[in-house]
Amino acid sequence: MTVRQSIVFNGDLGSGKSTVSVEIAKRLGLRRVSVGDLYRQMAQERQMTALQLNLHAELDQAVDGYVDQLQQKIAASGESLVMDSRLAWHFFTDALKVHMITEPTEAARRVLARPSGPAESYATLAEAKAKLRERSESERSRFIVRYGVDKARLRNYDLVCDSTRATPEQVIAHIVDAYEGRLGADVLRDAPPLLLLDPARVYPTEEIGTLRGLWDSGFVGAVAGAGDEALEPLTIGYTGEYFFVVDGHRRLSAAIQSGFPLVPARLVAEAEEPVVGGMSAVEYFTTQVRPGIVYDWEAAHKIQLPLPEHCLRAGDSVLAGDPAPGL
Repeated sequence: MTVRQSIVFNGDLGSGKSTVSVEIAKRLGLRRVSVGDLYRQMAQERQMTALQLNLHAELDQAVDGYVDQLQQKIAASGESLVMDSRLAWHFFTDALKVHMITEPTEAARRVLARPSGPAESYATLAEAKAKLRERSESERSRFIVRYGVDKARLRNYDLVCDSTRATPEQVIAHIVDAYEGRLGADVLRDAPPLLLLDPARVYPTEEIGTLRGLWDSGFVGAVAGAGDEALEPLTIGYTGEYFFVVDGHRRLSAAIQSGFPLVPARLVAEAEEPVVGGMSAVEYFTTQVRPGIVYDWEAAHKIQLPLPEHCLRAGDSVLAGDPAPGL
């Protein structure tokens, strides 16, 4: 892909987008603008928390209106910059649109550990997790009503990066490689978004006993030696909450065995979009992902995957079968 003028960041609270955007701006020699900093300043001036300001903004359009005008003005200026904003992707057209995600408990831990101010302070991990979710849902609802866009929809973005286990340096290196055309150029050009996922958070959809070559040491060694950026992108579905592999179980397994914190993937279907035979991503996931499949995959790869809600609701607590050979 050709290098674009700007990089705009949106992402989960606690996903590390501020840390990453600051360093990328330095590395690329670009000015960085943070709308989050502006909102926190506005909250402090009004003697509100960040969540209270979000809830207030649902009723008072002037809060978003001021920030919107600022973003539109910057976007129209043509300046090459790094923008840290949950809505910049909606205002910028000529930019690499990056959405950062992370596991909710990990996000809460990060937010709780960083220095707090009057606009953002939590007493416990449980409170942080609950408040972050509430704040994110408040923003999402407000954006849907006010702008007709859903920030949770992955197809709004060019690149989606999971920072759950990846270090800031690993995330930065991957985003810069994508920006400069060394990573995922075909996906970014033909069928964005390019997904950079934590392989240990992707659900299998086939019985592990039916998958051939998972423990081929030659293949796993070749994958480990080449690195995650050389791996052919997996084909992935997304329910709106869970990522699952449609094609590429062997590559996913090799990535886990190799200790990769990120693996490239392309999005085949999201939420109600069809995967195969008219079956939506949600329907495919609930049909294919069963407790036994999850248990066996966990045991074989020495990872933990929370049982999806549909498995818990079904009361299907069958024991896992014999696990595949260990690593």
